[in-house]
Amino acid sequence: QVQLVESGGGLVQAGGSLTLSCAASGSIYRIGRMGWYRQAPGKQRELVAVVTDGGDTNYANSVKGRSTISRDNAKNTVYLQMNSLKPEDTAVYFCNADIWTWMYNMNNYWGQGTQVTVSS
Repeated sequence: QVQLVESGGGLVQAGGSLTLSCAASGSIYRIGRMGWYRQAPGKQRELVAVVTDGGDTNYANSVKGRSTISRDNAKNTVYLQMNSLKPEDTAVYFCNADIWTWMYNMNNYWGQGTQVTVSS
């Protein structure tokens, strides 16, 4: 069984910084794309940033220039560093990953989410 466990959320003042972590565990053969999504109250879940297994990254316009996604393949972990946080960044942040449990079996997995609250 594969699990994604996020950590690092919390309450931060506007202008502050936060780093989220997401560690994958279980019977993992290979991890492909890893990413972060967020969902604010009353809104749809949206992409924040993704990183491929080759290291290519893509960011939502709303966080571009303020956030950095990275991964440590040896630790099966993806990070999201967020700077210059704004109240509109307040949301539950979810980790997402494409994970192979063996050579021909890939599934998409979600973490349980971690709350980020930015106070003005």
